[in-house]
Amino acid sequence: MDAYLGIDAGNTGVKAVLFDETGRELARAHRDTGGTSPAPGMVERDVEVLRSDLADLVVEVLAKGGVPGSAVKGVGTAGHGNGLYLLDAQGKALAAIQSLDTRAAGLVTQWDADGTSDAVNRLARQRPWASQTPTLMAWMAEHRPEVLQAAAHVLMCKDVVTHALTGEVVSDISDMGGAGLLNLPANCYDDDLLAAYGLSEYQRLLPRLLWPTEVAGHVTGEVARKTGLIEGTPVVAGLFDVVASAIGAGVTQIGQASTIIGTWSINQAIVAEPAAAVFMSCGVAPGRYMSMENSATSAANLEWVAHHLLGHDERRQARGAFALADELALAAPLRADGPFYHPYLYGAGTNPAARAGFMGLAGWHDTGDLMRALFEGVAFAHLAHINKMRAAGVDFGRITISGGGAKSPLWPQMLADMLDASVDVAAQPESGALGAAMAAAVGSGRFPDLDAAAAAMVAPATELRSDAQRSRLYQRRFALWQQIEQSMAPHWASLANLTDV
Repeated sequence: MDAYLGIDAGNTGVKAVLFDETGRELARAHRDTGGTSPAPGMVERDVEVLRSDLADLVVEVLAKGGVPGSAVKGVGTAGHGNGLYLLDAQGKALAAIQSLDTRAAGLVTQWDADGTSDAVNRLARQRPWASQTPTLMAWMAEHRPEVLQAAAHVLMCKDVVTHALTGEVVSDISDMGGAGLLNLPANCYDDDLLAAYGLSEYQRLLPRLLWPTEVAGHVTGEVARKTGLIEGTPVVAGLFDVVASAIGAGVTQIGQASTIIGTWSINQAIVAEPAAAVFMSCGVAPGRYMSMENSATSAANLEWVAHHLLGHDERRQARGAFALADELALAAPLRADGPFYHPYLYGAGTNPAARAGFMGLAGWHDTGDLMRALFEGVAFAHLAHINKMRAAGVDFGRITISGGGAKSPLWPQMLADMLDASVDVAAQPESGALGAAMAAAVGSGRFPDLDAAAAAMVAPATELRSDAQRSRLYQRRFALWQQIEQSMAPHWASLANLTDV
């Protein structure tokens, strides 16, 4: 039996999942590797912990699956996009900033005012934003130039995994395009683009660029001894995790759309030409681009509330915090006078100063109403993104929902009702790891392309249909939710400018 290993390194954890050539999951292993916050607005991780966890995960998943290393014919990686991972010439991590970091928000404001953002958008098909890789590089150049000067490589999160497995310094077009470091639609590095960011002198840091299914390197002897993989096993360049999740959900062709309910709110569609008026675009395969509207406004909110507001609830001991949140929200009825929640724990995509908060609480509301409001607010953020993409002319057709939030008994149905349309829910919960494994199956020669891999490895999705009555009520509540957000903008700005003295 041939097997393919997908490794998915997100902001909060790393997963290793084994699949056979039909896409059947053989085993999975997971490690929580969440970040730390050394100062307000900063979110970082320890790369050495990531590397150590990686070896342990591979050992564990092979053992769980009862699969010998010789059966693994290819390895694919996926990882959170943007952020900033800097390595020196010896491979030591000098910086490991995650994509929830907002330290560079002031720089983005400056670039919006002086025309830099417009110049970048013309070339990269996205405007700079706080957690974007080149924005963080520019912040480093201004605030910690010694770190940038000492660096030899700038990588994306999944590239750090690939480097740990192979020793190779590479990246792929989906991650680098999604980071605003490529000229689109050309899918290549661009001198004028780097100059627009003020980063011309750091071109030396950019890694070799590959398509996602191209072989980036091979498992080294040292890694083979630590993990049980066979030395020389091919490792492909891999994918930006949101693209990997779409592919693992079967979204590989122009006109297909993907919504991912994960740490981030991800809403994307495959197009023939990258759209200019959306959050970001990146290449997927020759002649295919993923256009997206994304923000850190999705299930990270549930994680925070589950741990901080439900953390001491005695019912959590029996059910778990996330299951309890589902139970409470499901028990609360959808009603017109329910409270609202704006899911901006890490800012809004268009407003880094935005904050999360409940609005419209009354004495007759309870914890269940709060939980329902949270689920609804996250879904409204997804809806706002989808509406923006459609307004920009993106063909956002039939949507396949994936990500950890797709397992919720509430979120997928909420989205179907809000969109007043049928949606599909991906069968494989670990769609990011499956997408990475599919890329490995293509790179190792099992399939000619991702379309063929999807036909063989992606199980049929579950269809959910909308309810007309709920749809009408959600649309009215969404309009008010947006009005409240607009009215809060000046107050969020004032809060951002408050000082302790």
